[in-house]
Amino acid sequence: MTLRQEVRFCTAADGTRIAVATIGSGPPLVRASHWLSHVEHDLESPVWRPWLRELSRDRMYVRYDQRGSGLSDRSFHNLSLDVWVRDLETVVDALGLARFPLIGMSQGGAIAIEYIRRHPERVTHLVLVGAYARGSLKRHPTPVERLEAETLVNMIRVGWGSENAAFRQVFTNRFIPGGTLDQHRWWTELQQLTASAEGAARTLERFHEVDVTETAAQIRVPTLVMHARGDIAVPFEEGRHLAATIPGARFIELDSANHVLLDSEPAWPVFLDSLRDFVAGPDAQRSGGAAERSALTVAETAVLELLARGLDNHAIAKQLGKSEKTVRNQVSTIFDKLGVRTRAEAIVHAIGRRSPLA
Repeated sequence: MTLRQEVRFCTAADGTRIAVATIGSGPPLVRASHWLSHVEHDLESPVWRPWLRELSRDRMYVRYDQRGSGLSDRSFHNLSLDVWVRDLETVVDALGLARFPLIGMSQGGAIAIEYIRRHPERVTHLVLVGAYARGSLKRHPTPVERLEAETLVNMIRVGWGSENAAFRQVFTNRFIPGGTLDQHRWWTELQQLTASAEGAARTLERFHEVDVTETAAQIRVPTLVMHARGDIAVPFEEGRHLAATIPGARFIELDSANHVLLDSEPAWPVFLDSLRDFVAGPDAQRSGGAAERSALTVAETAVLELLARGLDNHAIAKQLGKSEKTVRNQVSTIFDKLGVRTRAEAIVHAIGRRSPLA
């Protein structure tokens, strides 16, 4: 299967350029950023290529390089959860996505959870894979566990940029211990390719301090948590803790020792089938098909009329005497009801329905 992707760049509020890649067509499926990615290099990866192929089979799969990594600007100053969430906001806004399922893998889980706190109306389903709410230093670590976390950061600073791959191989063994020689070689090379030593070290330091436990307890979006039993990078208990914290979350144990699943292991089809069934299940049908058949309210019709005239959210809010946030939420609802993803599609759909715009 030939994989073709489109790579574009969007710019965060502070001027940082973020590289975004889309593969496939259909309803969007968005992956929050995580450590170690390179949207261009990953396309030919023996580890990530199966993910890209399968997750884009029936959807437009959206992923992006975290700032400081891959094709995104290599800026790693002022790193924080807030900055990473704002980058996700920038990406989905640049693509004009109204509502979508969101995947949070590893560190991306915390980003996804915080994004939902800010934009609960935009996420239909949350899928967390090998994720955690609490960073290594927020899990009440023993002195030895604290030393381990600090040692990993120092190993990056000391050996990440070295031609001797021994230091980087330590991280490879944590992420894909069951990988082949080729997969290990590729992952070890990826580490040096995707980020500088200092950038990678600072990123890991910040994620060690993340704690979104209180936020996770407030989530009301349908959630599926999957975690490998033998995961070394993120302990299995952290996956169970996350599932127990999010109200109504489903939990699936994966029979694997790999933090990043490989397509050759039995857990791979379990993961794929579970994800597809969850995202396309009754909840998805209610959020899509039923909403699409719903009529627009008088207020929503007024917003759509102004949207069709080319006004942006700020101008619409000013003309209707509403807050910009209210208009933004109404536009998202309109997109959901019409089953569209962009303003242009909404206008075409409205004309086709012989709305007051015709």
